[in-house]
Amino acid sequence: MNATFPKIPVSVLIPAKNEELNLPACLASVAQADEVFVVDSQSSDRSIAIAEAQGAKVVQFHFNGRWPKKKNWSLENLSFRNDWVLIVDCDERITPELWDEIAHRIQNPDYAGYYLNRRVYFLGKWIRHGGKYPDWNLRLFRHKQGRYENLSTEDIPNTGDNEVHEHVILEGQVGYLKEDMLHIDFRDIYHWLARHNRYSNWEARVYYNLLTGQGENNTIGANLFGDAVQRKRFLKKIWVRLPFRPFLRFLLFYILRFGFLDGRAGYIYGRLLSQYEYHIGIKLYELRQFGGQLNVTPQALPPVGAKSSHE
Repeated sequence: MNATFPKIPVSVLIPAKNEELNLPACLASVAQADEVFVVDSQSSDRSIAIAEAQGAKVVQFHFNGRWPKKKNWSLENLSFRNDWVLIVDCDERITPELWDEIAHRIQNPDYAGYYLNRRVYFLGKWIRHGGKYPDWNLRLFRHKQGRYENLSTEDIPNTGDNEVHEHVILEGQVGYLKEDMLHIDFRDIYHWLARHNRYSNWEARVYYNLLTGQGENNTIGANLFGDAVQRKRFLKKIWVRLPFRPFLRFLLFYILRFGFLDGRAGYIYGRLLSQYEYHIGIKLYELRQFGGQLNVTPQALPPVGAKSSHE
């Protein structure tokens, strides 16, 4: 990275797999960082060559199929030379204004970590409504003090080797940065659908755990009077018990939270979210039919004509 501006004492962590379209812009946006790691999962495209050409350190992650996943493994095993780590996905960009704020905040920090607000772009348009903004993510923190929670979803196949919507559990107080991080995916709708097909596997397990009370250890937890993440987790425990969730999700996004103000992109995004919720629902039904297990062996199936306990 041949930049002339002073480096900021932050180590950037970028999880990647076959991200040759998004990676160049992402790496360019973090050029001010003192150190950049790209943690790759055996990419078959030009991702590795792109990362190395821009001066990033490329590390290969080999997933064991369970735990830890990529970000937690990286936090445990990489030799960061800075106290502060900034986690950036390949489809995200750190603006110069945000870098200026980061540089200022870590000089004399009041907190052990900071939430960044994501500005999500879809079909070239900022999705400002529908509950997509603000979108707070804890991405900047002292790496020795933060680890991602384990929501006990690792037994579900085809969810990928990277944390999906798990949150960081941090030892210490957390602050908020003012400048936005940008979320701009250069890939097409096909990739959005493929990614959310994997995500719906993960979400179905999270829903199942919320309904059954499983996997509540080592998580942030649900608390109506807690922080924003805890309140969201509390509301989700109610949400999973509601009927007609696909319709409700579209209604909530497009009407009640004014997603229609984002034009056609907002309408398409709302329809896709509704479809995503439907996929979560049918995968949750499948989990409940088989007692929380998938890929059930023929011996474990009920006899022909037997009624399910959930009917």
